[in-house]
Amino acid sequence: MERRIDRIYRFVLENANVTTKDVADSLDIQRTNASKDLNLLVKEGRLSKSEGRPVRYFVSSQSLNTSFDTNTAPVKSTSVVSPEKKILKQNSNNVFTQIIGSTGSMRNAVEQAKAAILYPPRGLNCLITGPTGSGKTFFAHAMFRFAQTEGVVEADRELVVFNCADYANNPELLMSHLFGYEKGAFTGADTEKDGLIQQADGGMLFLDEIHRLPPEGQEMIFYFMDHGTYSRLGETGKNRFANVRIVGATTEDPHSALLDTFVRRIPINIQMPAFSSRPAAEQLDLVRVMVAMEANRIQRKITLTEDVVKALLGSVSYGNVGQLKSNVQLICARGFMNHMMNEEIHITLNDLTEGIKAGLVQLSADRIKSTDISPYLEPEMVVTPNEIDELIKTDTYELPYNLYDIIGDKAALLKTEGLDQETINHFISTDINVHLKSFYKDHGFTFDTETRLTEFVDKHVIEVSNKIAVLVSERLRTHFQQNFIYAMSLHISSFLKKIHVGETRETNANIREMAKDYPTEFSAAQEIRRMVEKEFQVKIPESEDYYLTVLLVSLREDQSSGKIGVVVAAHGNSTASSMAQVVRELLDVTNIIAVDMPLDMHPRVAYEKIREAVTQIDEGSGVLIMVDMGSLATFNEEIQKETGIEVCTLDMVTTPLLIEAARKSSVLGSGVNELYESLQGFRGYGQIVEKEEPQEKQAILAICASGEGTAQRLKEIIERPLQQRNLKHIEVLTLAVTDIKTKVPLFKQEFKILATTGIVDPKVGAPYIPMEKFINQNADQVLDELLLENDLAEQEEVMLDENKARELCIKFMEESFTFINPNKLIEPLWRLAKTVIKNDGDSADYALMVNFVMHMAGTLERGILKQPLKVDEKAKQLYQNVTDNVAMNRGLNELESQLRITIPTSERYYIYQLLKNNDEINA
Repeated sequence: MERRIDRIYRFVLENANVTTKDVADSLDIQRTNASKDLNLLVKEGRLSKSEGRPVRYFVSSQSLNTSFDTNTAPVKSTSVVSPEKKILKQNSNNVFTQIIGSTGSMRNAVEQAKAAILYPPRGLNCLITGPTGSGKTFFAHAMFRFAQTEGVVEADRELVVFNCADYANNPELLMSHLFGYEKGAFTGADTEKDGLIQQADGGMLFLDEIHRLPPEGQEMIFYFMDHGTYSRLGETGKNRFANVRIVGATTEDPHSALLDTFVRRIPINIQMPAFSSRPAAEQLDLVRVMVAMEANRIQRKITLTEDVVKALLGSVSYGNVGQLKSNVQLICARGFMNHMMNEEIHITLNDLTEGIKAGLVQLSADRIKSTDISPYLEPEMVVTPNEIDELIKTDTYELPYNLYDIIGDKAALLKTEGLDQETINHFISTDINVHLKSFYKDHGFTFDTETRLTEFVDKHVIEVSNKIAVLVSERLRTHFQQNFIYAMSLHISSFLKKIHVGETRETNANIREMAKDYPTEFSAAQEIRRMVEKEFQVKIPESEDYYLTVLLVSLREDQSSGKIGVVVAAHGNSTASSMAQVVRELLDVTNIIAVDMPLDMHPRVAYEKIREAVTQIDEGSGVLIMVDMGSLATFNEEIQKETGIEVCTLDMVTTPLLIEAARKSSVLGSGVNELYESLQGFRGYGQIVEKEEPQEKQAILAICASGEGTAQRLKEIIERPLQQRNLKHIEVLTLAVTDIKTKVPLFKQEFKILATTGIVDPKVGAPYIPMEKFINQNADQVLDELLLENDLAEQEEVMLDENKARELCIKFMEESFTFINPNKLIEPLWRLAKTVIKNDGDSADYALMVNFVMHMAGTLERGILKQPLKVDEKAKQLYQNVTDNVAMNRGLNELESQLRITIPTSERYYIYQLLKNNDEINA
């Protein structure tokens, strides 16, 4: 079959001077794909394109001299290279020479990669490790290209790429993708299918985020590494053979994230350097390469002022080369928008976002880095199109479309609508951010960490912290950590809030003693206090000088030991990791470690993981464990007894609380017990509010047949945003349908009923919120509408059809239960629901079916745990006297037979009550 790019080339060959739209419409392909392939053909020298708008493509004269053959390798461009600092060495026999740092910071990685590829007889499997955005995927493609140029892998093969995170929560599906499956191996396996191992036979398989492979997957992979044989899912005996070189990539420590037996089978570990650890010359070369790629896209010269280059270098933190690339694309897109009609794109500080501009201050505060970079800087960095002839194009951060075509087309369209230039720029700026952010959000970072900071801290505080950074760089001749502005912003915000609510704190004796040893920092701290007083018109106690002194000392980069360790542990597949990632991005700290605990994790396994994390993070000053549930706090004494490490445990962890813990844990002179005490009174970083009178106790009722199943799950869903808002005066109460008449009057004596939810509307004079809204929509949004006293009826109704209702059931079961398999149970439970519930095809009927299936899922989970609901003998006898519903009993009996289970009478009683209260059974 003819490749898409060859179809496009043939079309241009037959129809001269075509636009991207012509190609997309004529060949029936997406415009972004057409743009991507057209620009790739231009870079390869097979096509040329016109200046101006719209851009037209035609076959280059060089390409016309070469016969068209889809099996022939693309002809490379022979355009003359500008003498302005050519970055990539041209050597077709060794692709690694095109990588910046191949003889510097990347030298060891390149040598290891060559050895892995060329080692006889079939090469060596290897693992690429490094932080987010350091270039692991790019390097894997470079290895594959090298293997092709050396004849180790055939030229027509393609690198097979698989991201293990895509199916990390479904090991069976993940294994089926890797190894393939036999017909009938699982529900839906109507035909047999080859896996990625078979596709990569004779080539290379790249497993990104390999640490997300489940243990059984790792075992299957290392068996394949040892023997070269494997079996498909549903197949007995390992009778299939494949010759595959495996390259893995991970941001994690292999020894903690992978099985030891798996790691031992990977002899080569290639470490990618962080951007900050690369020499100044390489960092500048990387900026030039990224800008040159954009110059190639728009075929115009791009000029950057010295301050813009410095801002770009200073703006790179956690995201490394990937973050640099996203920032370069953002400023080039904004520069193109502002200078679209000029032949040359001249980018100044005015074209930068505030977040990237802050990089200039960051770099200025970093004396050592500024000194290192200074000899390599020029008043302007000038980059011409086609400066880089040859480059490994494929990496994770390569946009799959030409952003500049989109900008140009949008500008032309808006101009024809009669909009002025300022309005056009506003619309296009929004488009740029939408396109780039939607693309880069999948790669684990945003454009600038300062945007994240504004979620917690007032913008004025951040501006003052930037001024303080300049002041400190002038007063103190020392090198500060990159997180200075973030740490200072959070510190100022925290003590301002204490002042506004009238709180005072005693100065710790250790803090006073320590401050005496740093008179220069103490003098700077006094100056900072006076600046903050003036900016915010408040009186700050002089005791704050000591805390500011300790903060300045703690933020010096040479202070790297003796910090309090922080372990954050939370239920969910990535809850703890997500919170820890936000903190690392803001504060650039290393004394925090996350422990994710999937809901099916055994408590003993959770304990072992937390204990191991405590041991790993301890630096001699103790460890603070922050957990999401109070039950985990019971691990405290046992861990301290086993490890001998001083440990304190704080529950109800939130992201702001974790940020405050990480900030304070880095301050020298405080102990873990003092940290624990200080965090118990933490009030957040938000806007200052006056003290309020005790609020009226309020409640949301969650109702199900028993009050213990679905109602309990709804309680957990609703309580999460309530806890995040610290709304302690609102409780979620669970209630059985049989107790509505007796318990609701008692609840009303103690609480104001805000709303009800669950399987039935109890008609108690409060808004009823269908349970599917909490499950299918954002619980935060529903609560906001409720707390703002908006008309909940005006909210968009969750309209259900059969497919949406089934999906809702599966989602609820996946999030709420541990031992049942939602995908296997949905068929028999849905069939039972159809049997016992009258359905006219209305959304309300499907909502009732959802309620019923959710209740039945809880029944089955309780059966597995041998924890059935209980009912008193009187109610059970009453039920046995009145239940003559043949449809319900026949359906439940069939379910028992099919699943080989027994549904006890007590559970049948609550199923009966559910149906009865929804008028599905005549009493």
